[in-house]
Amino acid sequence: MTDQPTQMSPVRLGLAVAWPAFWTGVPIKIALALLLLAMGQHPWEFPGLAFLLLLSIPVDIWAVGLSGRTVFLERLGVEPPASLGLTLWWQGAALYATYGSLACFLERQTIAGSQAVVGKILDLELLKAIPIAERISIELTAWGSVSAVVLLALTLGGLFLFGKLVQRQADSGSPTTAPYEARVHQWDLMRVPADQPLMLTVVMAVGVAMVLLLWAVMPVTTPHPHESYIKDEKKAAPILKPTEVLQKAERVLTQAETSVQALEAKAKTSKGKAPAATDKKAAAKAKKA
Repeated sequence: MTDQPTQMSPVRLGLAVAWPAFWTGVPIKIALALLLLAMGQHPWEFPGLAFLLLLSIPVDIWAVGLSGRTVFLERLGVEPPASLGLTLWWQGAALYATYGSLACFLERQTIAGSQAVVGKILDLELLKAIPIAERISIELTAWGSVSAVVLLALTLGGLFLFGKLVQRQADSGSPTTAPYEARVHQWDLMRVPADQPLMLTVVMAVGVAMVLLLWAVMPVTTPHPHESYIKDEKKAAPILKPTEVLQKAERVLTQAETSVQALEAKAKTSKGKAPAATDKKAAAKAKKA
């Protein structure tokens, strides 16, 4: 924290409030998104996205208020208003609802227009001999550079307008008359309350409640493949038992021995019938003669 207030441009002022506020609320929003996923509601689709946006409103108000009060005390030397977070939140939401829609439209038109212009340029007779790989690289570099410049300009415009809103709140506030040490103490109390045991108890209670809620709404606690995932079922190898193997081998040997004996007996009977048949054939030939 600096002792003397500093003058900041609207872009720097908007970035100094918006960037820390964004990263302050991200961990809480990630926890909410995980809870929605456990409930079977995807946070990037409706109705999960609507629930996430509604649950993020108090988080954003708190984060913007904390970041704005820090900037007011540290950089501007202004006493922050009591409703700074709520005021900056609804004004910023209205700003980005209108300006964000316009910026998205302009960015889409810029991408489409730059792609069309680059395509017409590369269709000239002088440039038709360019190989396909180099042509793709030139197209991406050409229209991507233009789109990136326009996106950067639109982002700076949004930060400028948000910085103007923050600057208007700072102008309406009164300069702080507290000494430097008192400002440091006030800034510390905004981040860490005076009753630290109570804060730790609340944080632990909220963490335990979130974990219990996560396990309560989770449909299954064991990871399993999705229903549409086809997986080949592999049968487990049977357990080898030596006694059973020996018994099966003995039965097979007994059956084989029985089969061999039957074949030998059949062969003997067939040999005995063969001479009798030959004698009958010889007698028949003699009668004919």
